[in-house]
Amino acid sequence: MESLTQKDVNKLNSNKGLKAILSKPFNLEKAIRYVDYGRKLKKLQVELIRLQTWGINNDERIIIILEGRDAAGKGGAIRRMTERINPRHMRIVALPKPNEDEKGQWYFQRYVEQFPKAGEIVFFDRSWYNRAVVEPVNGFCTKEEHDIFMNQVNDFERMILESGIRLVKIYMSINKKEQEKRFKEIVNNPLKQWKITPVDLKAQELWDDYTDYKRAMFSKTNTAISPWKVIRANRKTIARINVINHVLKSIPYDKDTVV
Repeated sequence: MESLTQKDVNKLNSNKGLKAILSKPFNLEKAIRYVDYGRKLKKLQVELIRLQTWGINNDERIIIILEGRDAAGKGGAIRRMTERINPRHMRIVALPKPNEDEKGQWYFQRYVEQFPKAGEIVFFDRSWYNRAVVEPVNGFCTKEEHDIFMNQVNDFERMILESGIRLVKIYMSINKKEQEKRFKEIVNNPLKQWKITPVDLKAQELWDDYTDYKRAMFSKTNTAISPWKVIRANRKTIARINVINHVLKSIPYDKDTVV
């Protein structure tokens, strides 16, 4: 990289800068980007606290959906959004596959049961949109079940919005090469190996099928009242900043709220 400025030196002399310098492999440019990311993240997390405080004070109900391919960074983005806010007024929902009782219910029912109460934010790490992409690609639902979902989902979201709930839909997008790279990193990390599922192991093989269903989902459900925001997520740090920025822009909270 070019000669360091005094500003760069000051960044590297911070705790985050020193930590980044000591990481392997050594990369000054990457260390400076890491410090910049940390500073931006801290400012945005303060705004998230303001948003949440405003929501608590005004009995707001907020749903934030994160969708995307396997290993796209949904969980990481949710962790950055939630690590500083009040845990008593938020929940992270990542539902397992439906049990026998749930299979006999209206498809949306188990998601409705997770909806926020007054003053609460609920983050869905995957949502009812499983039936739009993951389930049909992997043969977990029939064509008829998929078609019924696609015919109902826009009306379902209209009812959510008309009930006063605020809904933010985010899709984190990575390319095939980046997904493969992340899968290899997970497999080789004993602290992350639990993340790999049989569905993940087939994701590369079924890449084009995922793409076809994803496009159909956007075509049908990217509506004026409930739009999707696609976040390019090949660079995790930039993606997390962009996700938080979009959430803050999507909800008209009082930016002067005292925290």
